[in-house]
This record gives sequence, C-alpha cells and structure tokens, in this order.
Amino acid sequence: MTSPHAPVPPPRTFIPALEGMRGMAALGVLVTHVAFQTAASGTPVLGPILERFDMAVAVFFALSGFLLWRPHAAAAHGVGAAPSTGRYLLHRFARIMPAYWAVVVFVLVLLPGAAQTANLRVWVSNLFLLQVFVPLTLTDGLTQMWSLSVEVAFYLVLPVLALAFVRLRGPSARWRVPVLCALAAVSLTWNLWPVPTPDAIHADNWLPAYIPWFAAGMLLAELIYRLRTDARWPKLLANQPLMWGIALVAFLISATEFGGPAGLERAEPWQYAVKMLLGAVIGFGLLAPLVLRPADAPPHRWLESRTAAVLGRWSYGVFLWHLVVLSMVFPVFSLLPFSGNFLYVLVLTTALTLPLAAASYALIEEPARRLVRRWDKRAARAKETARA
Repeated sequence: MTSPHAPVPPPRTFIPALEGMRGMAALGVLVTHVAFQTAASGTPVLGPILERFDMAVAVFFALSGFLLWRPHAAAAHGVGAAPSTGRYLLHRFARIMPAYWAVVVFVLVLLPGAAQTANLRVWVSNLFLLQVFVPLTLTDGLTQMWSLSVEVAFYLVLPVLALAFVRLRGPSARWRVPVLCALAAVSLTWNLWPVPTPDAIHADNWLPAYIPWFAAGMLLAELIYRLRTDARWPKLLANQPLMWGIALVAFLISATEFGGPAGLERAEPWQYAVKMLLGAVIGFGLLAPLVLRPADAPPHRWLESRTAAVLGRWSYGVFLWHLVVLSMVFPVFSLLPFSGNFLYVLVLTTALTLPLAAASYALIEEPARRLVRRWDKRAARAKETARA
C-alpha cells in the first residue's frame, strides 16, 4: 500500500504544453517589436500593454531554466542523472548556433541598413553573441539578439551553478529551493550596483540582472521532485485559472510605471528591479500549471494542439527572423516606420516570418539536432565496446 506521504511521480519527461508556450512567447516578442516600430506602443491604454509583450522573454528564460536545470534537480533527488558538461554544451551549441549564424550572415551581407556598417567589430560581436558587451554592435535586423546573448551566457554558467549545488543532494536537497530563492533575491539588486561599463553598454543587459527569470523555471524544476500526496501547494500551483490570473496581474502591473518607462528610455534602478520581479512571477505563473499538472491529466486544449506544437517547433526561427522581415516590410510595402498600420504590419510580418521559421527548422535546426543525436549514439556504442 502506498504511503500517504509518498512522493508523487514527476511529470512526463517531455511536456507538450511547453512547446506550445514557447510558440506563444515567440509571437509575443514579434508583437512587441511590431508595436514599437509602428508607434502603436504610444497608443493610450493599449500601447503600454502591447509594448510590455517584451515580457515574453521572461517566459523564454523560465523555460530554459526549467528544462536545463531539471536533470540536475533529478540527480539531486536521486531519480536521474545529469548529462556530462561536454555533452550538454554540444547539444546547446547545435540547438542555437547554426541557425543563428545563418541569420547573422544574411543580415550583415544582404540587409542594407546592417551591411553598410558591418565592420570587423560588428561581425565578431554578432557571430559570438558579444553584443551586450561591445559598444555599438547591435545592428539592424539583429537587435533582439541581446536576449540570446544573455541566454547563452546562462548556458555557460549553468554547469558552474550545478557544481555549486553539488553538495545539496539527498537529505540536503531540501535546501536547494531556499538557496535558489536567495540567489534570485540577491540578483534583484544587480541594477543597484555601480558596475563599470564602457560607453553605450549597460550592465542591466547582462546575465546577473536576469537570473530571477531563469530562477523561476529552475525553482519549478526543483519542485516537481518534491511533490507529495499530502501537500496542498501542488494543487494550488497546478491551478491554471489561479496561476495564470496571477501572471496576468503581474503583466498588467509591468505595463505601468512600475515596469519602467515606455520606449528605449532606461528605467530607474528600482523600476528595473520591479520589472525583473514581475517577469519572474509571470514566467513562474504561466509555467507552473503546465509542469505540475498530473501526468494523467487530459491534454491542454490549446497549448497541446497541432497548431501550437508547430509554432513551438518554429519558435526559434520566428525569434531569429522576425526583425529581418519587419525591417523589409516597410520599404517593400511602401510603409513608413513609426507611422501606424499596426495590424497590417503585424499580419504581414507574421505571414512572412512563419515560412522562414519553418525553413530554418527543417533545413538547419533539425538536421543539427539529428547530427548530435547520431554523435551521442556513436559515443554510447564506443563506451559499450570499451566496457566489453
């Protein structure tokens, strides 16, 4: 007979709803950039909300935190093994860099506004995702890549974080959640520190500022291995109306002065800290009901639909290509930037971006993944042969 205090089995290894959520986040990033470049973000009431769709980045970061930290959480709780650092980095490289490099080369060679200013510093900074560290290297068609630079920095730091948590295993694993919360709390103060930076570079675009957004997902990765049949909190966190309601409230607050000023104006340090906190709440609130719902629960009506699954697969391509498309929509369709036509430009940009995203997935992203999977199989066979 099962003990009433026995752990509840963790969710499935693959959670389809997360793919759908990734697709929604990619469209959110597209919406906020179209709103900015059509001046729709200046519209009373609706404008600040459209502009704050940049909080979709918080969802991306929380997803990465959850998915990449989950193997380490599983190992700490004795129900799995974390991948080797070499294998982990190889998979991250194959997932990110080939498709990214294709966009960078296209933009710096063929996009007029970027190609005309593409000196060696711009090329090197963009090829190696150093834009947030090297002044004046964010260029037309690639300005959204600041967030990818932060994401890749997280990829590189994650093995170090895992090593720092290595003693928190077995009975000590109960301390992992408090330590993660403390790390996120300390990171909220990053914007208050006098970090020296070159001209035109701001430390609030570096990884430490965004640790709370990643930590939201990492916290969920820990919680799925602490589910117990006698606890009430899993039911609360798995309650979609409740958690999504909390995320919506946090999103609406972020669209006020508490989330910072509109446009490209820099926020005050306290506003930036509040934005990071609200982003963490949004990421946690949107993902918690998806990862903590019982494994035998019925499929999510929308996020596990075929359409959402396709958007999820294409999401990285949408993120990579949408600004290239947006920059070309204005001259091709004889439109002036910052002069309205939000819905028209949104439809055009989405319709033209999706085929490029599909091509990126089919021709670059998936072949790179298959290549790495074949390498994994060869490495596994080599190990078996050596043992024999």
